[in-house]
Amino acid sequence: MKLLIASNNKNKILEIENKFSDIEEIELISLNSIKDAPHVEETGSTFEENALLKAKIISEHTGMAVMSDDSGLEIKALKGKPGVYSARYGGENLSDHEKNLLILKEMKKFTTKRKARFVCVIALYIPGDAAYFAEAICEGEISAEPAGNMGFGYDPIFYLPPLKKTMAQLTMDEKNRISHRAIALEKAKKILKGIVNGQSNFKKDH
Repeated sequence: MKLLIASNNKNKILEIENKFSDIEEIELISLNSIKDAPHVEETGSTFEENALLKAKIISEHTGMAVMSDDSGLEIKALKGKPGVYSARYGGENLSDHEKNLLILKEMKKFTTKRKARFVCVIALYIPGDAAYFAEAICEGEISAEPAGNMGFGYDPIFYLPPLKKTMAQLTMDEKNRISHRAIALEKAKKILKGIVNGQSNFKKDH
């Protein structure tokens, strides 16, 4: 089974390749290898809507099974922001470092109420079948300052109290055990194995 990964993010693709390396029945295809792949605007109001939107549009363009994810940071003190706007929070042209500094600036007045969580929703769109979903959450806090250089996005300011590290201070092996995307990918892997074996008793949307 060929599965197209609907992302150009090298870090995400690496995580997916590492997680799915033991499924011989699945051949992962990079979006970079697809000519004239459509750019999908994330107009949904939820992570699930955005993930399905990307997977469905790209599947219709290519005729292939597609896996897409939408993920982001939700901060309790900021009433769930940046949420679905995590990738473009503060403006389309801000770097990851600049977005992190913006969040830290907005959180300065909250000395104790710094609870946050990473959310990841994966959509698997199978032509002629249905869309399947895998979701995961990683709880943490917003740190006082950035730390670590092993991650990307908001990882340097996402602090994990049990580990006493930010997400960006974790090794790839550590991250692949506890991160929102890693857990969602593990769930997606089970769904894919079920589809390959003719068993599809998972959350889906026609």
